[in-house]
Amino acid sequence: MSEDTTPEATEIHELDEDTVARIAAGEVVERPASAVKELVENSVDAGAETIDVTVEAGGTESIRVADDGRGMSEADVRAAVRQHTTSKIAGLEDLEKGVATLGFRGEALHTIGSVSRLTVRSRPRDGAGAGTELVYEGGDVVSVEPAGCPTGTIVEVEDLFYNTPARRKFLKTTATEFAHVNRVVTRYALANPDVAVSLTHDGREVFATTGQGDLQAAVLAVYGREVASAMIPVQADGEELPPGPLESISGVVSHPETNRSSREYLATYVNGRAVTADAIREGIMGAYGTQLGSDRYPFVVLFLDVPGDAVDVNVHPRKREVRFDDDDAVRRQVDAAVEAALLDHGLLRSRAPRGRSAPGEARLEPGTLDETAGRSDADDGIDTAETSTDREATERPSDREADRSSGIETSSSPPTEPLDDPATGEPGHSTDPGETGSAEPAEPGDDRIRDEPTARSPSDSPANATGATPGTEEPTPVEGESDSDHTHAPDRPREFDADADRKFDGPSEQRTLAGEVATGDETEFESLPPLRVLGQVRDTYLVCEAPDGLALIDQHAADERVNYERLRDAFADDPAAQALASPVELELTAIEAEAFESYKAALERLGFYADRVDDRTVAVTTVPAVFAETLEPDALRDVLASFVDGDRESGSETVDALADEFLGDLACYPSITGNTSLTEGSVIDLLEALDGCENPYACPHGRPVIVEIDEEEIEDRFERDYPGHGG
Repeated sequence: MSEDTTPEATEIHELDEDTVARIAAGEVVERPASAVKELVENSVDAGAETIDVTVEAGGTESIRVADDGRGMSEADVRAAVRQHTTSKIAGLEDLEKGVATLGFRGEALHTIGSVSRLTVRSRPRDGAGAGTELVYEGGDVVSVEPAGCPTGTIVEVEDLFYNTPARRKFLKTTATEFAHVNRVVTRYALANPDVAVSLTHDGREVFATTGQGDLQAAVLAVYGREVASAMIPVQADGEELPPGPLESISGVVSHPETNRSSREYLATYVNGRAVTADAIREGIMGAYGTQLGSDRYPFVVLFLDVPGDAVDVNVHPRKREVRFDDDDAVRRQVDAAVEAALLDHGLLRSRAPRGRSAPGEARLEPGTLDETAGRSDADDGIDTAETSTDREATERPSDREADRSSGIETSSSPPTEPLDDPATGEPGHSTDPGETGSAEPAEPGDDRIRDEPTARSPSDSPANATGATPGTEEPTPVEGESDSDHTHAPDRPREFDADADRKFDGPSEQRTLAGEVATGDETEFESLPPLRVLGQVRDTYLVCEAPDGLALIDQHAADERVNYERLRDAFADDPAAQALASPVELELTAIEAEAFESYKAALERLGFYADRVDDRTVAVTTVPAVFAETLEPDALRDVLASFVDGDRESGSETVDALADEFLGDLACYPSITGNTSLTEGSVIDLLEALDGCENPYACPHGRPVIVEIDEEEIEDRFERDYPGHGG
């Protein structure tokens, strides 16, 4: 370009500081709870012994956080509201070696003040004279002047998002926003039992911890006596843990019977920071195994200590998440620590499958086979494809488990299922000849299973790979089999491979769920396509043949849809309810107690009538009658938990809308669960009921009920369009 050439005009330009500040504020301050989190973290980092949090209207009108920490001088206060100013790290080196403080980005006061009217009053702990008051509005310092105030810092936030109306419009209901505030303050109260933390909402104290350093006392303050008495200690470090990055794990977890339907009460911390991480949660739930139902979660307060260079806390704008350098190792360490604590208190059975005692060692006896060895598990209605990921499914009845037969004689105990792999928790591979696909029981004297040689003999040469041995006749092929059917390893008897070791060997007749020969009849429906039931997968999904391919149906989602629409119709006029012989008192957690006030009318609309006994206890007098069953009074807590989890738009909190959401949750109770074996008749009944639904294709929570795999997709998967492979 020559010197006299004028640069072309461009639409790319630098944003002004005010716009940049508001954009940055959106990343850090998402809702009132975000501001509370940043301010409480600053108080903890300041060494406060007392932290008082007060909010109005869920934090949408005002937030006040007061502490007795180190405090700030006038120069400190002026600097604190500027962007990217902090006393907690000096540079990149501090960030890379691990951040020891909760805050470190230098954004909190600046970004909160960019979208609110912020007032900071502070007085240094070791200073003399008056404190300082700074008023900061919309990113501008309005005034700085001396002020009388106690030692420590008080931050008041008014009219959050007043200058960003679009963001304020997307705030949720008052109850929802306060639930988020409550969650944040609870997390830090539990993480710092040596700090007295209190939370007040609309003039009423929600909870207050003592600050005496007792974690059990902190749990008592926020969750109540019932939960606190059910907590057991967890403590593992050093050689007590499997190899991995964690140096120690400590805290408390609840008895399996003390649980909720929400993850709300899984409080986990890494180096004192409240975070969420899939590896930690999966380790916790893995330790409980089948002791909890598929939708139940324990109360947990767990602290993980890890070297700073093994975890990255700078992966989320609001520091909610962390990244470990070895997620799998963390999962194993958490699983081992929690499981050990539960076992020490006799709250878990052994890790043998389904919690049964570990079987003794089994040994193969040459030439022997239990008379039931060939019986297939299909005859018992039991799916053999169990995996440890089925922990979320309900446990099968023990009498059905007892029907399993291994067909292998043991030296010390009756044969049972194989042990779990101790390293992964996955089920071991069965050596049961009866599970290899052979549907016929062996006759007495049957010598198909033979003693396998421990070393190759001269006869095991390639020349004898067909299975013939010197001086013996070639085994007679089974009628209907060709030589190609006898593919096998050269050092194994041919008969063993043909009958017991062929992975895909099995009966050729299509069987019904009852084990009878399938008729091939289809069932005609009005809304659903014609379906021919073929069977179940993992006792959870129905497999049906449809006109255009295959249909997989989630039996729980299907029954949930049926029950939801029945409930909706039944509750449309007059909800069925059952008065209790005497009131049942329920102790609520702090967050449940607040939710009760907001949702009491919706609870009554469904048939839950309860009166407050004190700040944390309600007396239930009437409960909904769901079909032929009457719900237990403590179901009220689960219903409240579902609202605590939800994010409802402001203005959508009508009684009818809340009641409809309750019905979706209540529909789960009587519904068929996964991991339940069904007869063909019950499947047809379920499909006919589903066919009568207004919307048979989704459960009330929006999950799909039916997944169709069309014929074209099946042909593509089998590459039937490959040249020369038609037909």
